[in-house]
Amino acid sequence: MENLKLLVTSSPHIRDDDSVQKIMYSVIIALIPASLMGVYYFGFHAFLVIAASILGAIVTEGLFQKLRNKPITVSDGSAVITGLLLALNLPPGFPLWMAVVGSAVAIGLGKQVFGGLGYNPFNPALIGRAFLIASFPGAMTTWISPVDGITTATPLGLLKLQGITTDYFSLFIGRVGGCIGETSAVAILIGAAFLLYKGYIDWRIPFSYLGTVAVLMYIFGKDPVFHLLSGGLMLGAFFMATDMVTSPITKKGRWIFGIGAGIVVVVIRIWGGLPEGVSYSILLMNGLTPLLNRYTRPRIFGKVKANG
Repeated sequence: MENLKLLVTSSPHIRDDDSVQKIMYSVIIALIPASLMGVYYFGFHAFLVIAASILGAIVTEGLFQKLRNKPITVSDGSAVITGLLLALNLPPGFPLWMAVVGSAVAIGLGKQVFGGLGYNPFNPALIGRAFLIASFPGAMTTWISPVDGITTATPLGLLKLQGITTDYFSLFIGRVGGCIGETSAVAILIGAAFLLYKGYIDWRIPFSYLGTVAVLMYIFGKDPVFHLLSGGLMLGAFFMATDMVTSPITKKGRWIFGIGAGIVVVVIRIWGGLPEGVSYSILLMNGLTPLLNRYTRPRIFGKVKANG
């Protein structure tokens, strides 16, 4: 007892073994199934796109921190996640230099200009994807069939433009055209189950997000199962909408975030000019996150209103 040192601090007094690095590398592990399925279906170039995007993100993060005289923190895994998530949202045949440019924009414009990890209002990977869609629309909409390697449309594109539906099993295992990491629902769900088990993501956002899309699609006479399994909805719901930095911290705010994102996806997919809508739905709700945190704060226990 004589050698025991007591540290007196203000509340809250929370002890936890988790760290930023541990959480980031757990997310990377959770993304491995979707990454492997993407490389399996689309070939070695998909692996190169992933590698180029991650490398571009790491180098950009290191350069920005060096220029700002900040500690180099590329080993914490956050830049790797940004590069990996961006790559999983790119077409399999995407030019490597464009992937590097996209990851540089994701880190530079989406994260470092705001002060780095923890200060970015929008998901950095989606900022990079939005930039690439605006800059290189042709390359961003050139899809490859995993069956014969020829160019094809995504299931959402086939349905919207030609009225052709895709069977559930192909959508579930990922044997369809699309971005590298979005096509295999089963691989995404395996990674999501790991993060839910570890407690690193809250079930409220993906549940409300996916549930809103399913209910509204059913109400408007569309196939809810097809829309749940198609496009980037699963990947976005579990791995990008749940970003700890850019999503609400309150339970009520998370419900509203997920419902709002689901409504945006349904509006774009049914009445919009684009077949998808996941990226824009999350970015729009990212912008509302400060307001959701402000107006959904739980009442402070014991607080008395001034005029109460």
